[in-house]
Amino acid sequence: MSLPQYFAQIDETNVVLQIAVVTHEFMAANPERYPGEWVETFINVPNKTYAGIGYTYNPETQDFTEPTIEQ
Repeated sequence: MSLPQYFAQIDETNVVLQIAVVTHEFMAANPERYPGEWVETFINVPNKTYAGIGYTYNPETQDFTEPTIEQ
């Protein structure tokens, strides 16, 4: 049995819409439950940022950046 993984659903501008804790195999077997584009995000991994809603995914670094708050 596979350990759960963390995935972020991103929109067409690479902004995170939601996070799912699920195995890759389960996602692949149930595409109707996971529409759109999903990328893996990591907790407690050096040099990686765990995704949050509103974060932006960078495909070159395969990492996420926090949204900037304008004041």
